[in-house]
Amino acid sequence: MLTVGSADTIVVPEGERFGFWHDLIARESVPMRIHSAHSGDFRARAEVISLGEVVVSSWQYPSLAMQRTGRFIRRSDPEMYQFALPLSGHGGVEQERRENLFRPGHFAIVDTSRPHQSSHQRRSQHESPLTTLTILVPHDVIPLHPDKIAQVLGTTISASEGMGALLSQFVRQVMTHPEQYQEGDVPLLGSVARDLMTGMLAQRLDLTDALPTEVRGQGLRVQVKAFIEEHLGDPNLSPGAVAAAHHVSLRTLYRLFEAEDQTVAELIRTKRLDRCARDLRDARLRTRPIQSIAARWGFPDKAHFSRAFKSAFGMSPQAFRRDPRTRPTSVQRVRAQNPL
Repeated sequence: MLTVGSADTIVVPEGERFGFWHDLIARESVPMRIHSAHSGDFRARAEVISLGEVVVSSWQYPSLAMQRTGRFIRRSDPEMYQFALPLSGHGGVEQERRENLFRPGHFAIVDTSRPHQSSHQRRSQHESPLTTLTILVPHDVIPLHPDKIAQVLGTTISASEGMGALLSQFVRQVMTHPEQYQEGDVPLLGSVARDLMTGMLAQRLDLTDALPTEVRGQGLRVQVKAFIEEHLGDPNLSPGAVAAAHHVSLRTLYRLFEAEDQTVAELIRTKRLDRCARDLRDARLRTRPIQSIAARWGFPDKAHFSRAFKSAFGMSPQAFRRDPRTRPTSVQRVRAQNPL
């Protein structure tokens, strides 16, 4: 699985927790001045995953106010852009004389080489600890002119639509399920993260047509795969429907997936069969008719589904459901022993 660096203030004495967190921010993010109304007993946790030049993180804390001044920049400047996605709470972000709300469902964008400040608080004392997902990426990794990116510093971009939604899904997936990836996947994951960030910025700046061909292609492939995942239950889902939904020709769609292991049609079929197999293994669905499961995932024809399933898994759906070897085992989520 991916290596996950983690740290928790609970491991140090109560009076030292905020100082521990302050040092952690300086080491794993960027040095800045931080304050908290909960500094007396600061309970917080961080998890960090390196995807090559791109670093994704999850931060949990009770409240924070952060300020990166010129003095801190002169002391240490990693020259990075930071994309921050709060999952709860409320606050604000300011850079380049632009002030915006720091709120769930929106990426806030700042440049570590320029002064900025932000705040994040719970809406009530009874709310759970705040969580923010962040992405740090070097300036030169994003293939857009710095002057263009400067136009969105201190602003926010929706994480619920367009490329922002895909970037949000990607970061959540990597942080929540690092066990689903191997260390050898790091270069590809870093490339996907870069292309999604670039695509989100380009979409906001109306510069998509100016992106390098390979970046546009990667971004479109991610969009297509997300679309397929979302519409697997539609029996009319086909390469033609996918192409029409993305306003490209079938030829363009086929060319887009030439370097992939599967064609679009194979990808649709494989994902549908995987969903069917998952449901057939689910003890909670033992009484649901097999054809009901098949239809749920886009196989309305019983005979066609049986043939496709047997071809993929080497046994009929009925035998698969009965076979104890297909029962899932309880897998504990394992975090790498790699403290920050």
